[in-house]
Amino acid sequence: MNVDKSLFEQERITSIDMIKGIDIVFMVLFNYSITLDYFKLIRIPSHYLYQYILPISIASIFIFMSGVTTYLNYIKYKEKLTKKYFSRGTKLLFFAALITLFSYIFVPQYTIYFGILHFFAASSFLVPLFIKAIKLNQITGIIIIFSGIYLQQRTFDFSYLFWLGFVPENLSTFDYFPLIPWFGVVLLGVHYGRFVIEKSANIKIKKRKFHIFTYLGKHSLTVYLVHQPALILLLFALGFKLF
Repeated sequence: MNVDKSLFEQERITSIDMIKGIDIVFMVLFNYSITLDYFKLIRIPSHYLYQYILPISIASIFIFMSGVTTYLNYIKYKEKLTKKYFSRGTKLLFFAALITLFSYIFVPQYTIYFGILHFFAASSFLVPLFIKAIKLNQITGIIIIFSGIYLQQRTFDFSYLFWLGFVPENLSTFDYFPLIPWFGVVLLGVHYGRFVIEKSANIKIKKRKFHIFTYLGKHSLTVYLVHQPALILLLFALGFKLF
């Protein structure tokens, strides 16, 4: 297939940023609902669709699109990708540690030890090892995903592999994204990256009201980092007694 190389030379692809931006809005709103429910300020639906299907769908889109972006970065940076993603992973690891500390202080019984930022930090170190095996990433990703589905049906009497996907007994946390199955979703994004980019790169977002989503998509990890602390600080400022 002849591919227009200019598609992969763009600094940003607006339609991909918009998808990520819309998705991060849903993610923030869902997380806010969980937090407000925890503090007994609202009551959220208890059915399976809201508690399981919705968050899994939101996270899957977000992580899949990060894989697409990783493929784009690989085409643009080639051998420099490892250095770039090592730096990215190191920064994310620092911010993930802040999230762990913040959650430990404010909600110690639901401390976040391996949430989505921890996951993205770890995957930043791992993905350069897989990026060149584009054709193998599909089957590898599927195997990792189904392995994760299998593991999540069980609990284990040890916790040292919880980051990998071996769920310890009585795990309580607000945010949990182990490498198995979620790294498999990244690899699927990498595998289908070329297809997604070719189909979306020339889509033009003409209406200015949608530009907010492209902006949020460009800064999605920053938005995720600050959204929960911002909510809790706002509630404190408004006089709510949360603890």
